[in-house]
Parts: sequence; C-alpha cells; structure tokens
Amino acid sequence: MSDLLIRSGRILDPASGRDEVADLLVEDGHVVAVEANISGVAVKHELDAEGCLVTPGLVDPHVHLREPGQEGKETIATGTASAAAGGFTTVCCMPNTAPALDDPQVLEFIRLKAQETGSARVHAVAAATIGRKGEEIAPIGALTRSGAVGFSDDGDVIADAAMMRMVMRTCKTHDRVFMQHAQELTLTRGAAMNEGPTATRLGLGGWPALAEELIVERDIRIAAETGCRYHVQHVSSAGTVELIRAARQAGLPVSGEASPHHLLLTDEACDGYDTNAKMNPPLRSWSDVEALRAGVADGAINVLATDHAPHTEADKNTDFASAAFGIVGLDCALPLYEKALVSTGLIDWPRLIALLTIEPARLVGLDRQGVGKLEVGGVADITIIDPERTWSIDPDRFMSKGRNCPFKGWEVRSRAIATILGGDIVHQANDALVEA
Repeated sequence: MSDLLIRSGRILDPASGRDEVADLLVEDGHVVAVEANISGVAVKHELDAEGCLVTPGLVDPHVHLREPGQEGKETIATGTASAAAGGFTTVCCMPNTAPALDDPQVLEFIRLKAQETGSARVHAVAAATIGRKGEEIAPIGALTRSGAVGFSDDGDVIADAAMMRMVMRTCKTHDRVFMQHAQELTLTRGAAMNEGPTATRLGLGGWPALAEELIVERDIRIAAETGCRYHVQHVSSAGTVELIRAARQAGLPVSGEASPHHLLLTDEACDGYDTNAKMNPPLRSWSDVEALRAGVADGAINVLATDHAPHTEADKNTDFASAAFGIVGLDCALPLYEKALVSTGLIDWPRLIALLTIEPARLVGLDRQGVGKLEVGGVADITIIDPERTWSIDPDRFMSKGRNCPFKGWEVRSRAIATILGGDIVHQANDALVEA
C-alpha cells in the first residue's frame, strides 16, 4: 500500500521545468509517480489538491534557531515547527548561538537535536571564525566534514580584509559558499535605524546604506581573486543590488538574497518607535525597496530568505535604541513574497517557487541531495500551496516562540496548507485539504 496520493494539483518543479496538473504518488518517503490520472492504487491517505500548487518543499537558507544557548527565544523544535507551518521543509541555521557553531561537536548536537525534535531538515551554516570574533579562522575543513553547508559569521561582519581573504580561500578549497553579513562597523556605531529623515525626526542614530555597500564592494574583489562563492545576506540597499548585478554580469560567483521585510517596508515603519520594525540591516527608503524588487525580477537577486530572528518580549519591549534587531518570518513569509513580487506582476509563481526551492538549494549545495526538486525517485519533501487563500497575519498564532513581527493584522493571500517531509504530513491547515 502506498502512503499518500495527492490528486489534481498543479505540479510546479522549476528545477526540471515541470508545470502541469497531475496526480502525485508517494511511497516509502519518495515520489514514485507523477501522472495525469493515477488509479487502481491502494493508499493510506489521499489529498485533493485541486486549485493548489504542489511544489518541492520550500528551502530557507538563513534562519536563526537560537539553540544551543538561547532557548528562551527559540528551539530547534519550535523553529522547525514554524518552518513547517510556513511550507518550509529545509532550513539552514545561522552560527550566532551560544556557543557559536565553530566546533564539529556543536554541529553534531544540531544534527541529533533536529533528528529528534525537528519538523524540517536542518543544515548548519557554521562560523567562519572562532567565536565569530573575526580573529582566528575556524576549522573549516573539519566543519565541512561534519556537515556544514556554508560559512558565515552572521550577526557580525568579518571586518579584517586579510581574514576575509583567508576565509574565502579556505571556503573555495572545500567548495563551500561564504555568506556575509555586510556592515562596516565604523559607520554604524550607535545606529539604530536607516539614516534619513525618519531617524532625524525620531532622534535616533542613522545607519547609512554605505555601511553595507563598502563591505560588499570589498568582498566582491576578494571573491574575484579567490574564486570563492560569495553570497550577500539580507540585502537592503539599491547600491548593493547594483554591485551584485554587475558582479554576476561579469561572471563572478556572487549572489544575494532578499527578505520579506526589505521587499515591503520602509524606515517609516519605525515611526512611533515600533521596535518590531528594528532590523539589521535596517529598513530603508522606498527607492531601495523598488531596487530590491527589480533585482529579484531581473535575476540580480536570486535567493529569497527570511532571516527569521525570534526574540523574547523583553528583548523588544524596551526603548528603540536598546531593543534587539530582527523579526520572525517563517510562519508568514510565503504570502509576503507573493504580495511583494507576484501580485505586483514582477514575477510569476514558477519563478517565486524557484527562488524558494532550487535556487537556495544550489546556493548551499543541497541540490546534489535532491533538495529543492520534485522528481520521481526523489525524496518526498512537498509543499501544497493555495494561491488564493486569504488570511490575516496573527503572530500570537505562530508556531515560533517569537512574536516580534511588524506584519500583525496584514491581510494577505496564499498559504502553505500542507507540508510533507519525507512522505509524512508535518503540517496541515485545518479544513484546507479534503482527505478522501
């Protein structure tokens, strides 16, 4: 008896170019058939997906699961439950934990904890330097052998150019991407939000776009010399988009990601000292939003990532200058991407799914394991999306521990109504699918 039959969905697999209405059969955790009308098969579960998109499980290459050491903010269990609720079956966790992910034993802890409690696959992006201090290179070879899919000191920049060059050379040797948190620290001391009229009106320290762009420009030169794959995390400025676009047009191994908040919000969201709108890098101007959207549309920005960053209420319920940076994003990212990119006519659903599946999988080399694909013989990591389902974002209903979300009350369209991990249904919206 087969495990699951998904009927009459629009099968979207950007990796192969498949886009057709068909049935999909799952057995022993793998896709065994995609055909126009599968009949005569005994199954344990049958889901009617008419009018829905059936896609590879979504992939987020930039999340903060906070474990080990910051379990009051999030755990691998709650973070992956949040991922599953948002349609994500694979996430890459960042190294700014306590201790940092700079030791193979810590990566083994992540692997075992995710295996035990996770509702999504978890892969580690390990620290590039010991303790993420930028002073001593981490054991990149040993961490690679322990499963690290990329390297970053995310939450901190590698400020020293010589160290950056050494890290990139080593990442190149081990065929791993380096992912940069681009922030020239001398330009952001005391800064709480984007440099501009809103910061001036609120009396807050301003954070110029130049702080991001200077690091990216430097790093692109190092990437050109070393041949290392270089990825800019949470791009926020129009200037950075142009730098990445030029590098990609020149054939350099450079990529960038956009997050929902930078595609939808400006620094005016900080009015009233709303700490839920405090980001790193900060929300910027509408011209930056437009440039980011254009970069996604023309391929300069080729990955979408939430930068899911849960915090406790105490972290955010304080004065703006002292509040923690970041928002949660996994539970509600999909409809926000739809709002910014599909509803505006900039891209279509197949391209959006590519940006959320095969593109991030390629970034961290997981495409070689079948991640980001929906193919016969492949692992049955599947997301079923109702593109017309409307709902109101309510952080109090998130699976994440975090409630720090500036999108509370937003009316949005499209939702992941079922998430399937290795053939098992790990999330299903109430009454969203009919089970035969």
